[in-house]
Amino acid sequence: MKIADFEVVSKKQFESDLKDLCNCFDDLYDRIKIPCRATKGSAGYDFYSPIEVTLKPGDFVKIPTGIRCRIDEGYVLELYPRSSFGFRYQMALLNTTGIIDSDYYFADNEGHIIVGVVNRGNKEMTIKAGDRFVQGVFLKYYLAEEEENQRSRHGGFGSTD
Repeated sequence: MKIADFEVVSKKQFESDLKDLCNCFDDLYDRIKIPCRATKGSAGYDFYSPIEVTLKPGDFVKIPTGIRCRIDEGYVLELYPRSSFGFRYQMALLNTTGIIDSDYYFADNEGHIIVGVVNRGNKEMTIKAGDRFVQGVFLKYYLAEEEENQRSRHGGFGSTD
């Protein structure tokens, strides 16, 4: 059963979200990779870093993936660090678990999935361009008995407060 589709954001959006990290746009956009599962039994879709970043212990960065995801209502995409970075460097997500809601696809930033990571370890960590650094798992969710919410999303991080 297919409940989602990954897409690449527009070049304009990608470069806008990348400008704080580098001015090296050359062919980065053309090298964005669609997330995929490593094996037929994998639950997680591996996300690839489009850029190289080096983090000293305690440093953090927001990595624009160049990816957006259309998700059917009633499902969510949860992001987690890949175990290789977690075990080796104690890499964690800035918000512990990334939650990509189905309506994020329609946000003003095209639903661009930007992943905040932190090096909580005691040695320098490098995520190379093309490295699989986080994984996303689709989950079904359920609603509590409540009044139906009619608010619409517009922004990205922290946009619902």
